[in-house]
Amino acid sequence: MNQSRIETDRVFLRTQYALHFKRASRARLISEARADYVALFQFSESLQCSVGADAFELKKGGALLLDPGRSLSATGRNVEYLTLTVSPSFVLDCAARTGLVGAGATVSFRASVVDHDVRLSRLAQDLAGEMMQEEAGQEMVIGALMEQLVIHLLRHHSNVRRSEELELSRVGLVDRRIRRAIELMHANLERDLPLEEIAAAAYLSPFHFARLFKKLTGASPHAYLATLRTTRAQTLLAETDLSISEIAERVGYSSPSHFTKAFRQTTGLTPRAFRRAVVRG
Repeated sequence: MNQSRIETDRVFLRTQYALHFKRASRARLISEARADYVALFQFSESLQCSVGADAFELKKGGALLLDPGRSLSATGRNVEYLTLTVSPSFVLDCAARTGLVGAGATVSFRASVVDHDVRLSRLAQDLAGEMMQEEAGQEMVIGALMEQLVIHLLRHHSNVRRSEELELSRVGLVDRRIRRAIELMHANLERDLPLEEIAAAAYLSPFHFARLFKKLTGASPHAYLATLRTTRAQTLLAETDLSISEIAERVGYSSPSHFTKAFRQTTGLTPRAFRRAVVRG
């Protein structure tokens, strides 16, 4: 990607994956633990990153790969990067169609940081470049590039194992011990959900449920719920003409200002800026 002083945000959303290309004089990215895979591709000189307790500098051309349940924060000046959020069902579908995994398998990245992979870097740059265009067939090109990128990750940067605890459900790849609780969250994003009610869905006490949930997902129940609300809000902003107030209400926020603050903290953009950044395909 060519450096430019023009600050840019482009967002491309589909059911099974999301892309966000950002170019800015200053940026801070926070990705809370979630049920999806996350990849960050660095096009500028460097980003200061933290994954859990590990802090490091991600150099130009590097990539950061996170399994579900891991959180990330990154800051930098004069930055240019692409983040991908990919559902486990999309990863497993690509793996199954290419014969890389069988039924009951799960996929994990071998390492968090990839320093030198020319092919991976080129695919990421091609995705970012396509997002900046407004040409016929854009959605098909991005879809094809996404499949190539995921297959490359499966071939060269992933491990496959069988799991007796994880299952692919209607809400994604989750541990079966907390599946009912996560389904409850998905179905009730518009209202307050006390910890006691969430824990009851898993037939556990609030104390034991909170400990188990944090161990399995990397986030507290309410932090995980906040991420689900942000993800749902992104879809509503991209696919509907609902007002910010209506969207805030639909994802469980008592006021638009509270919603805007939470949304910006997670995405780096206000809801209105995010809506403007969406690539319509």
